[in-house]
Amino acid sequence: MAAPSESSNSLIKALSWGSLSIALYFLLFFYEKEILELSAKGHWYFVFPIVIAFTFSVVHGNFTGEFWRSLGIRAKR
Repeated sequence: MAAPSESSNSLIKALSWGSLSIALYFLLFFYEKEILELSAKGHWYFVFPIVIAFTFSVVHGNFTGEFWRSLGIRAKR
């Protein structure tokens, strides 16, 4: 079981990562048209959707990890 201070620290981190995730989704939908136009230009612009997907993956992965950690659920060693 996780210590109470460790659990509350994980909860704060989970809320922070969750807030960042929500902000990223808002920005993605708010700038949808611009992102599509940019990625359709060709050449090296194809990198933008890949960077966006990688960013979402990192942020959501950190949120999920801290969320489970705040609940005291850990991987079996």
